[in-house]
Amino acid sequence: MKSKFYQPGEERAKRVHDLFRTIARRYDRLNDLMSLGLHRRWKNRLVQLAGNPERVLDLCCGTGDISSRFRGRVIGLDFTQEMLQVARTRNPRIPWVRADALHLPFPDASFDAVTVGYGLRNLADLKIGLGEIRRVLQPGGRFLSLDFGKPRSATWRTLYFAYLRL
Repeated sequence: MKSKFYQPGEERAKRVHDLFRTIARRYDRLNDLMSLGLHRRWKNRLVQLAGNPERVLDLCCGTGDISSRFRGRVIGLDFTQEMLQVARTRNPRIPWVRADALHLPFPDASFDAVTVGYGLRNLADLKIGLGEIRRVLQPGGRFLSLDFGKPRSATWRTLYFAYLRL
């Protein structure tokens, strides 16, 4: 059975938006549950791997958990207002932008680093989204993506999906 979230274009975008709109206030707790709390360590490592960028775009920023870990100038972008409201509460000093990752409202080569945490899988068109990331990323800049993967072992995969259904 195919997931209702793996559908093309507008229909997919609407389903993803509706999901995140309804879970915005619980999103960070859900990350704790789904990763057994390890997401914090992974996010710290992602920020560390970014180096020391002057200008960062945190794409699909959600509640701003990754954005808030950077020291330089960072902009958090998400297309769900409810997620951005949580982000604004978490860190009011960061500019939070509501926009679609497929149509980034920034000039070419605007950022030294672009990060995405658990967001690439939700883009309605991955090719367009990656093209936009490339467009706004300065030559020589860094693109970092953090996401869950499916375990290769059938046993671990079964346990993983059983855990996610809890």
